[in-house]
Amino acid sequence: MLNKSNDHFLTKIKITQFKCFFHFKAEGFKRVNLIGGKNNVGKTAFMESCYINVHGSTVDYLITALTDIKYMRENVNLINTESKTDNGKFLDATKCYEVSSDVDFQSYSLKEGDAKKEYHLKIGYSSDVNVLNAKDVSIRVCRKNNVAFIDNVGWTDHDLTKKYEVIQTYDKESELNDFIFAFDSDIESFKVIGDKPQCKVKNQYREITEFGDGLRHYISIICALYACENGYLFIDEIDNGIHYTQLDRLWTLIFELSKKTNCQIFATTHSKEMLESFARVAKKMDEKDISYTTLVKNKQSEIVAVTRDYEMLLDSIEQDREVRGW
Repeated sequence: MLNKSNDHFLTKIKITQFKCFFHFKAEGFKRVNLIGGKNNVGKTAFMESCYINVHGSTVDYLITALTDIKYMRENVNLINTESKTDNGKFLDATKCYEVSSDVDFQSYSLKEGDAKKEYHLKIGYSSDVNVLNAKDVSIRVCRKNNVAFIDNVGWTDHDLTKKYEVIQTYDKESELNDFIFAFDSDIESFKVIGDKPQCKVKNQYREITEFGDGLRHYISIICALYACENGYLFIDEIDNGIHYTQLDRLWTLIFELSKKTNCQIFATTHSKEMLESFARVAKKMDEKDISYTTLVKNKQSEIVAVTRDYEMLLDSIEQDREVRGW
């Protein structure tokens, strides 16, 4: 693994239209970014907009990202990355998307009328609009290997197995096992046997489904950090299944590996314990390449962002100010 420039990092974004966002702006993002706010304020939708933006550099990549967010919302596992399939109904779930950032610009809209349906897509400011007739479109799944999204229910066995292949490619199995042992000292090692992720306990391998959701989430994050070298990782509800006593360990892992792999992280939470752990570990490690963004609604019910850098966040925490958007 070789560290490269972090010029690919997304530092600012403008969402003209997508789901609950209209003329929304946010900036000041760093290598590791935590997103907070009340339930249903749009944290997941914000992450989806970022995921689409950094992923959608071609028509196929853009269409794949748009279908991905619907799959993740439905928590189904139907995409075969090796084949063509009709995912039109998942693409149709998004009616409009227009986002610009220092990474890329995309616009997408679904046009229906006069007994026809078209997809209008534009990538980059200088490009022409691509008009695709729905009847003639064969959606080809095309996904970037170093861009990943871990949803709030965690990865399927298939997703985890695919990312574990990167661990094997880089001969990082022993490092992974050290991280897992630190999380749970009863676990001797982790492997994928057949197509099933399994953990070894007392010299016997057992399927990961026999353990708590937190372990799957933890292993998924580690594998994704290796797989997303020089890319992006999005983690929805990062504290899902993780006991509060393990939060500092999780952030230590994320800060260390994201720097090593040059991976930009975006994660959501509504947990005070997770936010306090984020700030505490950053201070302990002197990790200043972080930001905390709170999504709130103003008096006009518009979503706005308040982003704090390392110094501002630590000051707010130490002064016991409420920064979660409640």
